[in-house]
Amino acid sequence: MKVAVAYTEPSAQSWLNIEVPDDACVKDAIALSGILDLYPQIDLDTQRVGVFGKAVKLEAPLRAGDRVEIYRPITCDPLEVPRRPGFELDKDE
Repeated sequence: MKVAVAYTEPSAQSWLNIEVPDDACVKDAIALSGILDLYPQIDLDTQRVGVFGKAVKLEAPLRAGDRVEIYRPITCDPLEVPRRPGFELDKDE
């Protein structure tokens, strides 16, 4: 079956369409995609993964057409971002 594996960094994005066995799980798709060779900094022991924006475990089964996503760790507190100088919310929001 066909699935996609996606990963993004500030300066690069990868979307790999691959063929996996019908009984493949998320971890299988990531391994078969070769994305770990492209981005050796990916650490599946610490980074979360998901399918279509929903966090899942590496052992989660896949269905044809799924998009596996590897998420980068959050590098700042989202609640602190609006307090940074130069960041202003639109007053109409």
